[in-house]
Amino acid sequence: MFIMNDKAIEKLLCSVKALPSLPGVYLFRDRNNKVIYAGKAKNLKKRVISYFSKNKLENNKLRVLRKQIRQIDHIVVETEADALLLENNLIKEYQPRYNVLLKDDKSFPYICIKNEPFPRVFTTRNPVKDGSAYFGPYTSANMIRSILELLKQLYPLRNCNYQLSRKNIDSMKFKVCLEYHIGNCKGPCVGKQTLEDYDNNIQQIKKILKGNIQGVKTFLQERMKIHARNFAYEEAQCMKEKIEMLQKYQSKSTIVNPSISNLDVFSFIDNPKYAVTNFLKVVNGSVIRSRTIEIKKVFSEDKADLLALVIVEVKSSEINSSSEIVVPFKPKTDIPGVRITIPRKGDKKRLLDLSERNARYYLKEKEKKVLENKPEDKSDWILKKAMSDLRLDKIPYHIECFDNSNIQGGSPVSACVVFRMAKPSRGEYRHYNIRSITGPNDYASMKEVILRRYNRLIEENRPLPQLIVVDGGKAQLGAAVETIKSLDLTAEVKIIAIAKKLEEIYFPGDPVPLYLDKKSETLRLISHLRDEAHRFSLVFHRQKRSSGFAKSILESVPGLGSKTIEKLYKHFKTYESIRKSSFEEISSVIGKSKARALIDHFYGCDQDKE
Repeated sequence: MFIMNDKAIEKLLCSVKALPSLPGVYLFRDRNNKVIYAGKAKNLKKRVISYFSKNKLENNKLRVLRKQIRQIDHIVVETEADALLLENNLIKEYQPRYNVLLKDDKSFPYICIKNEPFPRVFTTRNPVKDGSAYFGPYTSANMIRSILELLKQLYPLRNCNYQLSRKNIDSMKFKVCLEYHIGNCKGPCVGKQTLEDYDNNIQQIKKILKGNIQGVKTFLQERMKIHARNFAYEEAQCMKEKIEMLQKYQSKSTIVNPSISNLDVFSFIDNPKYAVTNFLKVVNGSVIRSRTIEIKKVFSEDKADLLALVIVEVKSSEINSSSEIVVPFKPKTDIPGVRITIPRKGDKKRLLDLSERNARYYLKEKEKKVLENKPEDKSDWILKKAMSDLRLDKIPYHIECFDNSNIQGGSPVSACVVFRMAKPSRGEYRHYNIRSITGPNDYASMKEVILRRYNRLIEENRPLPQLIVVDGGKAQLGAAVETIKSLDLTAEVKIIAIAKKLEEIYFPGDPVPLYLDKKSETLRLISHLRDEAHRFSLVFHRQKRSSGFAKSILESVPGLGSKTIEKLYKHFKTYESIRKSSFEEISSVIGKSKARALIDHFYGCDQDKE
């Protein structure tokens, strides 16, 4: 980087001292004559000279900017508001490197009602000052398509580009097109619709676009009643359908208070790196439009300056602008003809709160997208959220989940799944055959598997999880807590349970479960653990049902060799058939002593089986 010498600084200071003490805009240029910064000032001389004062050198970014300045240009204007507007336009023109980056909607679409006989209604991204009426801008292309479709259904309009002058229509210069035949146009090009009738429809459309839906509904209701009184039921039904369409469209707007007729609302959320402003357009008590603007900071800009910048930007692009704005604090400028309101309570305060919620939602979505691009940061964020939601004193980097199940009331099994950094660690999953019981007993099964799992980890000196999740309710949680206490691990490991039906989270000693938001990342993580444990236990079930696994069970029975097992399978065909057979049936194949050993293995010493 080229460093300025003392002579260059002296030369710049001379030009600064010559600046007028008037409102205006100043431009800093580098040695290539490129504009690197544009700013507005109430007093040009005082503002620009502040860049060269010693206290400004404390800011590193300002120091870098100062070293690159080679020339200072300025433009004097009448008022500070004019300076703000000019600054906004110059930033768009030059896109200086060191100005805040304002993501605006200059390319967003408007709805245009063309200034011509039998006006067309269409969407455009380039408003032209030709007398046409423009409504917008709209932030959603889907929204603008929906509005145009609604208008098309309510009022058949032409979409051709014919010059529909009285002379051309009277001379029958045009012919009706397909749009006329399918009912989308009433044929003004051949005189089938009068200019008065067409203009009446255009006035109704303008009211809808301005948000005055109630007036249009009242008009249509009166027309419906007139048609009904004249027994023109088809026309009355047509009016009724149009009213229903309007009601459906209006339901998508937020109704505030009909007494609030025309209002612009600006919220402001400040962050170290960027600020976010949400804009709401309110007409006749309805929020009819919303935009969120992000400002990327370069220096430590004052929030009052940034809010003023956004307001001027929005007001310059809003063709139908209101005379009152609602803001959380006073911007650093006065806007001619606009009343500034800072509400403390009431409907306007609720509007400001609504706008702020929109801005915060934008920030949340932005942070979520950043995390999606950095998986390691996302995992860390999810775990920190889980620590907060689940009242933990440590971040649960290592979580284990247990699921107990049995096959037809017998052969109880359990599965343990392990998550690290909020992701499955499948190499650490474990299956368990429950040894202490023979029938379904979730309480005893949970005690056994927890004891076996953590006794093993302690013996092998392996790290313990920060969190244990058990699939079930209070009974399963109680069994796990009791076992952890017997191992003296209560201080090291936290335990929770998740019930299947309502996704309730149970804590030890707390009879009231926790209900997390269905969309929360914490509940998604816990549900994933529970589902993965259940899936893994089902895999174990399938293995136990397979003949190969059944043979390994039979091989564990004392006195049964491979030839005896082959005899059993040759006669009974399947493992389940062997289990269901009586003592007499089995003894007829392999003898009484071996049959007794097998029956004892299946059912214990059950004399009734003989």
